[in-house]
Amino acid sequence: MKKSVLLLAALVIGAVVLLYPRFAGNQARIQAAGAKTPEPGLAAAMVVAAGRVEPVSEEVKIGSELDGRLKQVMVDEGGPVRRGQVIAVLDNGDSVARVALAKAELAEKQAALERLLNGTRQEERREARAGIREAEAVLEAASAERERRQTLLQRGAISRSEFSSFDREYQVALARVEAAKERHAVVDAPARNDDRMRAEADIARARAHIQEVEAALEKTVIRSPINGVVLRRYLKTGESVSTNANTPIVSLGDTSRLRVRADIDETDVARIRVGQPAYVMADAYGKQRFAGHVSRIGQALGRKNVRTDEPTERIDTKILETLIDLDPGQQLPVGLRVDTYIPAQ
Repeated sequence: MKKSVLLLAALVIGAVVLLYPRFAGNQARIQAAGAKTPEPGLAAAMVVAAGRVEPVSEEVKIGSELDGRLKQVMVDEGGPVRRGQVIAVLDNGDSVARVALAKAELAEKQAALERLLNGTRQEERREARAGIREAEAVLEAASAERERRQTLLQRGAISRSEFSSFDREYQVALARVEAAKERHAVVDAPARNDDRMRAEADIARARAHIQEVEAALEKTVIRSPINGVVLRRYLKTGESVSTNANTPIVSLGDTSRLRVRADIDETDVARIRVGQPAYVMADAYGKQRFAGHVSRIGQALGRKNVRTDEPTERIDTKILETLIDLDPGQQLPVGLRVDTYIPAQ
């Protein structure tokens, strides 16, 4: 009997000696990860890591592409937003004026093309024809006087210099008739192809300018890229926005589903798979568990993302970032630090 007891005690001591290093190693990794130490019996069966709650869309910080002053911020923290909804507007009076000026220039170019295609007005055409008749009447009178003076020259009644003066008047009248006819031809002619192409190019340039200034105006209106809620508002109406300061106006997130971004220690990466069940716990909720599953495993090791207040925490630990999708209906504050538990495989 005594021998049996001694044999049993020896076996127990041997098992403790064999299992203690593995248990101690798990404890060290858990403490280094910043997560709570689980019950001793679960340490070997669980991958435990610190994590942080985030919306399924991640946190989206919305800023401005332009510097300026906020004319209005239209959302509050916790308020819902829809994709495309206006979040804020910068002072944009100068941009509005540029758009109006560009549209006026386009209207002017279009009127010029329409006039070119329609040709000269009927009043101008009638004026050109009247100019021809007037010039022809003057020419007829000058021609008659020239013939009379030529007869007198042949009779010797006038000198050749006097005849030359009336001959010049005739030539001038003849040139005026030709000029009037040319003017009428220009007025009555259809639009030339090169003139039409030039006018159309002016219109295309004006339209492109409108698109440019409208795009600049649209940048003064900040819209939501997602459906979600306002997680935080960083700036208020009247404050200035600077692209150099890199300060967002608001941050948004789709909280219809939540997930946890966990820091898995490098020694545990072989023990997790996509689809594994998992749960998280937080000090604020006592022993309540929030269930989920592993949805994504990172591809590269890096430094820790989640820090705790433990003075012994190692911040140089290599971790693999892993996402845990919580089951629908779970309600936790975004940004809450939690402890993640994944049954090891």
